[in-house]
Amino acid sequence: MNRLTVMVHDAWDRIPLPFNGDQQLAEVKRQALDAARVTSPDAEYVIKFRGAALPDESLTVHDAAIPEGASLIVLRRRRRPVA
Repeated sequence: MNRLTVMVHDAWDRIPLPFNGDQQLAEVKRQALDAARVTSPDAEYVIKFRGAALPDESLTVHDAAIPEGASLIVLRRRRRPVA
């Protein structure tokens, strides 16, 4: 497989990224946001795996125990009000 799939909630886009166990989670999040053309600051978003937030984004993909072929989600830390 050698890929990760990241769903960026703001854009409802599934972003395929190459799997790199040495890559930091913060970098995975930034790549996914860039690919989805989200321009808001990274700090406004959280990255999740299997429904759980990954709060230490300085961890590598390997250190966070994320396997090849995994699906991650990037969504806003706080919900926006619906008008």
